[in-house]
Amino acid sequence: MWNYPINDSLFLKISKHAKLAGAIFIILGIVGIFFPVFMTLATVAFVSWLMLFAGISAGYFTWMTDRDDWLGWLKSIILVGVALFMLFYPMSGVGTVGLLLSIYFFMDAFAGFGLASKMHPNKGWWVWGINALLSLILGVLFVVDWPFSSLYLVGIFVGISLFFDGITLFFTGQLFRKIDKDLK
Repeated sequence: MWNYPINDSLFLKISKHAKLAGAIFIILGIVGIFFPVFMTLATVAFVSWLMLFAGISAGYFTWMTDRDDWLGWLKSIILVGVALFMLFYPMSGVGTVGLLLSIYFFMDAFAGFGLASKMHPNKGWWVWGINALLSLILGVLFVVDWPFSSLYLVGIFVGISLFFDGITLFFTGQLFRKIDKDLK
C-alpha cells in the first residue's frame, strides 16, 4: 500500500507519534465515557464544521469549474445550510447524528444476519450472528428513546471508540519501538 523506505529512525518516529496520539485518544475516550453529553455536543460541532467546510469547498469548486451547474450549487447550499443549522441548534444536530447511527446499526445488523445465514453450516457463522444481534440491540437502544437517548448514547459510543483506538495506537507505538530496537 504505502512504500516507505525502512530506515533506522522510521519506526522510532512512528512509535513516538503513535504513543502520543494514543494517549490523547485514551484521554478523550475517558472524557467521552464519563461526560457523554459533552462528547456528544463536541461530536456534533465537529461534524457541523466538517459539513460547513465541505459545503464551502463544493461551492468554490462549482464556481471554478462550472458556474451553471445547479446541482453543484444545490449540494453546496444544502451542506452549508445543514451545517449552520446544526451549529446554531445543536440539540437538533444531536438527534440527527443519533438517527444516522441507528440507521447504521440497523443496516449492519441486516448485513450481519444475512452473512450468518449464508455461512450457517460452516464454522464461525455464530460470530456473525452475535455481531448482528449486538448491532440490532444498539440500533434499538437509539430508537427507543430517540432523540433524547442520542444526547448521551452518541457521546458514550464515540468515547468508547476513541478509548479503544487510543489503546491500539499506544500499543502499536510500543510494538514499533520494539521493532526499532530489534533492527539495531
